[in-house]
Amino acid sequence: MTAGPANPPAEAAGRGRLVENLMFFARTLRAAGLPIGPGRVIEALRAVEAVGIGKRDDFYWSIHSVFVNRQDQRPVFDQAFHVFWRNPKLLERMMAMLLPSLTPGAEEAEKGEELSRRLAEALLAERGDGSGEAAPEEEEVEFEATMTYSDRELLRGIDFEKMSSEELTRAKRLVAQMQLPIMAVPTRRFLPSPHGRRIDMRATLRAQLRSGGVPALRRRNPRRRHPPLVIICDISGSMSRYSRIMLHFMHAVTNDRDRVHAFLFGTRLTNITRMLRHRDVDVAVDRVAETVQDWSGGTRIGICLAEFNAKWSRRVLGQGALVLFISDGLDRDSGEGLTREMERLHKSCRRIIWLNPLLRYDAYEPKSLGAKAIMPHIDDFRPIHNLASLADLTSVLARPGRRRMEGVSRWLAQQNP
Repeated sequence: MTAGPANPPAEAAGRGRLVENLMFFARTLRAAGLPIGPGRVIEALRAVEAVGIGKRDDFYWSIHSVFVNRQDQRPVFDQAFHVFWRNPKLLERMMAMLLPSLTPGAEEAEKGEELSRRLAEALLAERGDGSGEAAPEEEEVEFEATMTYSDRELLRGIDFEKMSSEELTRAKRLVAQMQLPIMAVPTRRFLPSPHGRRIDMRATLRAQLRSGGVPALRRRNPRRRHPPLVIICDISGSMSRYSRIMLHFMHAVTNDRDRVHAFLFGTRLTNITRMLRHRDVDVAVDRVAETVQDWSGGTRIGICLAEFNAKWSRRVLGQGALVLFISDGLDRDSGEGLTREMERLHKSCRRIIWLNPLLRYDAYEPKSLGAKAIMPHIDDFRPIHNLASLADLTSVLARPGRRRMEGVSRWLAQQNP
């Protein structure tokens, strides 16, 4: 059982099937989630004509330069290329993933590179049943859905890392519709209120002057407004599957309210607030991808937080800002300087909520040096791995929370009853 073109690149050129094979390859990549249109296919053909197909590496990089324009697209392209152009090892791995696993612990035994589920579905769709004929329509069957979950409820519980291309698209649509309620807090400014607790002396005197000296008390109450929201998201290699959906979450929040500031960090810190203000999420994500240079790389949390505290803290953390820190806590620098920077960050804001995708595991413990340095300086500790966890986050932000490890203490009590 095979998938992909009938001939490798050199033979396809000899038989005049290179154009056809490249079109099928582009269609597979598009089904796997890459934004590839007819113009890209024409550019790929021109690149292959200019470079030639005498060497496999030259052929690989010529079409790679055309089809890949973002860092997170490289793994999908690489796997698709080696499967489509007949790499037997990856092809066997793809077919093994499409079949049900009958051996307990088989997933743990496989330590190699995991083939993308979206790519496997795209290749399966392109391959069909090998006969070239359309599959017959299945008989329509009606089910009693009284005791079953809806598709949306099932989608809420799927891990972002395990979603297919179609499920990921639906999840992004749901994320775009999310509204993040943040509890309003009193500010230093006041608004007139007939039942206010404070007397507004200036307004009272003005009212007396207008009425010819007749006493008329004017009252006021503190103005209430939601605090600024600062999102600091990890985009290192270990967070790549989650940071992509988090970009859509940050875009939805940024366009839903004012005073939202978004930052990405890996080995360096990047402010993406202005890019996310574009109404079209695809345009906003493309602008972010063009600006961020350290996508899916290493992680230097301490250095990036030091840059944030030095350059951005006073600008964005005023008026009791709320900080969402999205990271798995795995630091390449082994937590160097992280304790000092987290302490400074915690003292500069109202509340820090650490969103960690590793918390989806029941047996998770913050044993890494980076996680140990972060834990003492956060106010709440929550998972962020599916739509349900995002919905729980909205409920947490809608109510007041206590500072100084209130949420962490609850989590530790649940771990050690």
